Amino acid sequence: MWLEMVVAVVVVGVSLRLWYTYTSGRCTSTRSMAGKTVIITGGTAGIGKETARDLYRRGARVIIACRNLDKGHKVAGELVVNKGGDGEVVVRRLDTSDLSSVRAFAKEMLDTEKAIHVLINNAGIAGPDKREVTADGLELTMATNHFGHFLLTNLLLDRLKESAPSRIVNVSSMLHSSVKNFDLGNLAMDKSYLNPYFTSKLCNVLFTRELADKMAGTGVTANSLHPGIVRTDIFKTLNPFRFLKMVPVIYVLSKGATSGAQTNIHLAVAEEVEGLTGRYFSDCKEVASSELARRKDLATGLWEASVKAVKLKKNEIHY
Repeated sequence: MWLEMVVAVVVVGVSLRLWYTYTSGRCTSTRSMAGKTVIITGGTAGIGKETARDLYRRGARVIIACRNLDKGHKVAGELVVNKGGDGEVVVRRLDTSDLSSVRAFAKEMLDTEKAIHVLINNAGIAGPDKREVTADGLELTMATNHFGHFLLTNLLLDRLKESAPSRIVNVSSMLHSSVKNFDLGNLAMDKSYLNPYFTSKLCNVLFTRELADKMAGTGVTANSLHPGIVRTDIFKTLNPFRFLKMVPVIYVLSKGATSGAQTNIHLAVAEEVEGLTGRYFSDCKEVASSELARRKDLATGLWEASVKAVKLKKNEIHY
């Protein structure tokens, strides 16, 4: 009897995984990216790595922005060995939790890249169980997932405008909708440390909305996305208790990194999203974001608070 139950559970689990993978959206565009420069943060693992692989095969100059240069060069070597394309892979150091690292990376990009056609803000962490503060005085999860990308995007805006039509892709999560009360006065998570990952993902969507408004008419578009529940290294950062709670989701209702990268790729290359901006996507289709994520007052308020948090200077403002 127990054996039959185990077999039944396994069959159901395998069936659900196959169903989830089969019904996931796929980028169908065959567009070449030859002559295009793409920056991908967190491009050494998971959906970032698979996005880099695809765009490299399409002929793009792919800049992998990562914390660990050794890992980055190893990934670059892997992509080149398994070529199948005429692109180029460049590895540069970037830690989105460190604003000085963001500024240094942005300066290097502006010094070396005559054009930037696509910026994919993909790097992210699940966040520690207890509040940690960066050298800049920011909560670690918010710094890595939101503030670093906010600063990076602003520093590169002029080059993106010069390279128009260009695209900004912000990787969020459906978990942004789990936030029911968003306090702009608690972005440092010093009042209460509750689900900073969820909050950071809501910030990704709100940031995208305000960015799209500010870039209207410039030829620069900005869209955010939910990649799906993907089996990536981000789960390895969870403590054992949180990991065990996620096991059924990770091993049943989840998809691999290649499948998870499809909406990233779609927003970076697909012809049908040319000119679309301020939208939220999942499975390569536009879907509705949460009610909070659609509020203009929160988007504007977050932008203003973020400008102060990253200490954006007058000469760094390009909108």
